[in-house]
Amino acid sequence: MRIVGSSLLTGAFLATLLVPIAWSDDWPQWRGPTRDGLWQESGLLESFETSAPRRVWRTEISNGYSGPTVANGLVYVTDRLAEPDELERVLCFDEKTGDQVWAHVYPCSYQKVSYPDGPRASVTIANGLAYSLGTLGHLRCLDAKTGKLVWKKDPGVDYDIAMPIWGITSSPLIEKDLVIVQLGAKPDACIVGLDAKTGEERWRALEDGPSYSAPILVERGGNRVVICWTGEYVIGLDPKSGAIHWQHELPAAKMVINVPTPVIDGNRMFLSSFYDGSYLFELSDDALSAELVWARRGRSERKTDALHSMISNPIIQGDYIYGFDSYGEFRCLDIATGDRVWEDLTVVPKERWATVHSVRNGDRYWMFNDQGELIITTLSPDGVNEISRAKIIDPTPGQLNRGGGVSWSHPAYANKHAFIRSDTELICVALGAE
Repeated sequence: MRIVGSSLLTGAFLATLLVPIAWSDDWPQWRGPTRDGLWQESGLLESFETSAPRRVWRTEISNGYSGPTVANGLVYVTDRLAEPDELERVLCFDEKTGDQVWAHVYPCSYQKVSYPDGPRASVTIANGLAYSLGTLGHLRCLDAKTGKLVWKKDPGVDYDIAMPIWGITSSPLIEKDLVIVQLGAKPDACIVGLDAKTGEERWRALEDGPSYSAPILVERGGNRVVICWTGEYVIGLDPKSGAIHWQHELPAAKMVINVPTPVIDGNRMFLSSFYDGSYLFELSDDALSAELVWARRGRSERKTDALHSMISNPIIQGDYIYGFDSYGEFRCLDIATGDRVWEDLTVVPKERWATVHSVRNGDRYWMFNDQGELIITTLSPDGVNEISRAKIIDPTPGQLNRGGGVSWSHPAYANKHAFIRSDTELICVALGAE
């Protein structure tokens, strides 16, 4: 495979016009401002040259898989304490210094949850409120500045949740005055829409168990549609009422491991699962219907066809799909057919559940692999071109006790910095160009 790799009088005024504006932004929810892994900031490092990005601060935290989020000068993350009491925590830190601003703590005994390292879902920030969802389904709405509890929903009290083996992972989605959550509750409450300010239930939808995939919002032809991949279905919902516009049954061949968020590009929607392979759908122009274009599944998670992703979210770029397969094989697919164009083994060491989180910035992709490395790349049908790579954080064994451990949490990219966590620390590194 080929690896690509004027005048003094007006000078000051012209300099002001000609210097590119270094645009910055927060990272207030799962996978960024638009929930699609698109990072639009400018004025970033071109490469890491001979050293890693400068560490601005670090602060101690405990175990957890949830990725940080950043909004209005504050950084949010969740973690778990296993002793002397089992607790989940929602933590808030100052974006500039790393100093803790507040903590919201509640008891939470994991009991039969597999991989009990801590909460999974990223905290969602909107309209001055912070929404967290714990491993067992503890839903909290907190004042984003103070951590004061606004309202809560507890499993076994407010909802009867059909607990999946790896717990509840799907980050809450805010749509206008609603918070939409995949809970997997019974009856008919796989997905619920709650009043964002009061927690009052507005609607519930679908009798199904949950998956691990977060809901997203699309807009087509004036219609806003929530798309959610559940345990057995991919569905399009009216966010105001929960009415189902369309649904496709995607039964699990072995067990439900639907983790990546659906990837949307124009009218194309791509899904990938560890055991069940790949699905390409075409959304109608108004997003009120969806048709399956192709589906491909290998004989097993080892003998794969097209793409069997575990945690890593795939990418659509032009007429190609890029993604990480079940053992970390980085693959390019022809979007028309799912045929494999190339495979690369340089981005992450080949291991079962090898993971890379990718975000797009301009024509570049910033990739954070499970060894704690940040890699700047470009992608094409000819291959992956690695521009620069730096070690950012040490993996920890709590998330997966393999070698020195892994770093499975998605970073936050905000205001020319990256915020990255492990089971022992949350760090901030500078990514702005000098």
